[in-house]
Amino acid sequence: MIPYISTAYNEQTTPIIPITKGTIDTWMAAQSTYLQAVAKQQKFGAKAGQSLFDYKADGSLAKVFLLVTDELNPYDICHAFKGWPETHYHIACETAEITAHVILAWGYGNYVFDRYLKNKPHPTLVVKDHHEYRTEIALVKATKLVRDLINTPADDMGPTELSAFAEHFAEVNHATFTEIVGDALLTENFPSVHIVGRASHKAPRLIELNWGNDSHPKVSLVGKGVCFDTGGNNMKAAQFMRWMKKDMGGGAHVLGLAQLIIDHQLPVCLQVLIPAVENAVAGNAFRQGDVAQTRSGKTIEIGHTDAEGRVILADALTYASESKPDLIIDFATLTGAARVAMGPTVTPYFSNRKDIADAIFDSGQLTHDDTWPLPLQQSYQKHIKSTIADLTNSSNLPQAGCILAALFLEHFVDPEIAWVHVDTYGWNFGDRTGGTEGGESLGMKAIFHWLKETYKQ
Repeated sequence: MIPYISTAYNEQTTPIIPITKGTIDTWMAAQSTYLQAVAKQQKFGAKAGQSLFDYKADGSLAKVFLLVTDELNPYDICHAFKGWPETHYHIACETAEITAHVILAWGYGNYVFDRYLKNKPHPTLVVKDHHEYRTEIALVKATKLVRDLINTPADDMGPTELSAFAEHFAEVNHATFTEIVGDALLTENFPSVHIVGRASHKAPRLIELNWGNDSHPKVSLVGKGVCFDTGGNNMKAAQFMRWMKKDMGGGAHVLGLAQLIIDHQLPVCLQVLIPAVENAVAGNAFRQGDVAQTRSGKTIEIGHTDAEGRVILADALTYASESKPDLIIDFATLTGAARVAMGPTVTPYFSNRKDIADAIFDSGQLTHDDTWPLPLQQSYQKHIKSTIADLTNSSNLPQAGCILAALFLEHFVDPEIAWVHVDTYGWNFGDRTGGTEGGESLGMKAIFHWLKETYKQ
């Protein structure tokens, strides 16, 4: 399932010996004169992620020394494993925290999206004590799931294919799968999902998965599933449309988070909702100035057809609220404003419960999945009012776009229900993963750590 990590026993493995940067001088003093000379010649110890290969007399690899940061941030050493010999390794370390750190770095750094490539050989990390490190292995597995979904081109990951993936996911994980497709969305009262996706040759749909015991606290995950976003009639320029296969990143994130919840058997009753559409251009595409109906009864003036994600989430959040869950979490690649405010790797989020917002921030610090809470600034509500409908999906205010989008979504969440909105980017430019640009999970690990602590078995 993870091609570069194995839990099968293998005697023929090369040890990786991690050394923290703070102990490098002590380690160096204990080495042979030869190894000290090699380390000095290669300037080993100067930068986290450096590796020093030690060979046997016959020229075969004996061991690898790996320099890690004292902070044990796996993203600091994701680049470390590029070009390593294609053999099997194990981590020779008595400290569980350092071992966990290297497992995560190995898993995040060795990822390659190879669906359209010929099979490429790769080094493999053997984790013999996989029960002790099941969380780390699960995090790597879920991150790979998110990345693979986002990286897959829209022709192979449209609403139809995302639905097929979700159905298979449900079958493998003993969950139930249902979907409402095409014009049935109108019959079943999901008009805002329908209006955004109706122009595509791949029918819009609401995907639903359910897992767990009904007697446990209910957690609803909602993920934006815009499988490709042209911008609609307000079409994006080419440079902004190029990577819009990633606009279903919210759907990918909730599936990855669901995988973590299921793998850890958290005592929750889990619901996953993904409104899956393609924002295409055709004669029946929705237009700027149209008024969209919603499941809640509120109406939305379409100020801009490229602000479609919040429109489809309106129905999904309303539907999630109807079953009165203990918690709703939505993930969406929603606004460019979030990137302007936070850059590509710090993920802004919002919550209608301050204690939850504080706890998620702490979890982000612990997991090195940096998140930052932003306010649901109620005085800004006036900027999303319409003169002909209840709301507009696009404000004329040129600032606070991330906050305005969150305020829009808040209208469709029952205020009695704890709610978290994550405006994830779903992408990295290679600096985070050791040089591999593409889909990325951002905010998922922080949220999962908080959920794991909240819903302990």
